Amino acid sequence: MAAGKEIRGKIKSVENTRKITKAMEMVAASKMRKAQERMRAARPYSDKIRNITANLSQANPEYTHAFMESNEAKTTGFIVVTTDKGLCGGLNTNILRAVTGKLKELQAAGE
Repeated sequence: MAAGKEIRGKIKSVENTRKITKAMEMVAASKMRKAQERMRAARPYSDKIRNITANLSQANPEYTHAFMESNEAKTTGFIVVTTDKGLCGGLNTNILRAVTGKLKELQAAGE
């Protein structure tokens, strides 16, 4: 009889785990839908910004901003952008690893 009771207990445990997993899946799906809606809502703005910058870069070819000119710079700077939210896996680590690799390359080249 103990085996039957034990099996029923395990079945109940699996069913409870299934319910929890289903609830977590529904929460994740809801968050994903909201993120996709925010992305769709922001898309017209990003398209407009892209168009404006493209037009500005072609507006006056005689004028070039100092940041857009090539120069014989002695130093190199990086602007590193990482996430501040969770659930990004190893993204931040991979970004920092890539930047560190690039820094080592530049240092080896004497730049």
